[in-house]
Amino acid sequence: MANLAIIPARSGSKGIKDKNIKELAGKPLMAYTIKAALSSGMFDEVMVSTDSERYAEVARTYGASVPFLRSEKTSSDTASSWDAVREVIEGYQALGKEFETFCLLQPTSPLRNAEDIRGAYRLHEEKKALTVISVHEINYSPMLCGTLPESLSMDSFFTEDLSKTRRQVRETYYWLNGAIF
Repeated sequence: MANLAIIPARSGSKGIKDKNIKELAGKPLMAYTIKAALSSGMFDEVMVSTDSERYAEVARTYGASVPFLRSEKTSSDTASSWDAVREVIEGYQALGKEFETFCLLQPTSPLRNAEDIRGAYRLHEEKKALTVISVHEINYSPMLCGTLPESLSMDSFFTEDLSKTRRQVRETYYWLNGAIF
């Protein structure tokens, strides 16, 4: 099976400038994701989707391929990761390469490792799943969350009567953690 790892790393981060190549414990942030993808042994190609030649050089240094740069359109603040994925798949098709699966690995999840990736692929096979997405358990119930109107009134803050449900018996909720798509 031909598998492609796509690591989206645009250069225009507004929150933390150049976050994808910022050093974390002596290595650029994206290097951890590249290493995990390569070490997993699951991919025929590990590629970084970036709009920056500087980022591309960092990616290549750590063993990823960057066969083409991302367009301005898919590097904008309004573009989604899925816009970039579509562009990557179309870019490879233009090069005459097709893959049976792809895995989106965000560089902002440096603690995800090769075994996590292998586990996701095992689950994909065992369940014959169309999609596998990593999640983590959240420490609080969304029932304790709400929005506040401009008046700051909490009249409709809670969506259920919390006095009828003990914390210990509430449902467990999960959050998409962005490590594996």
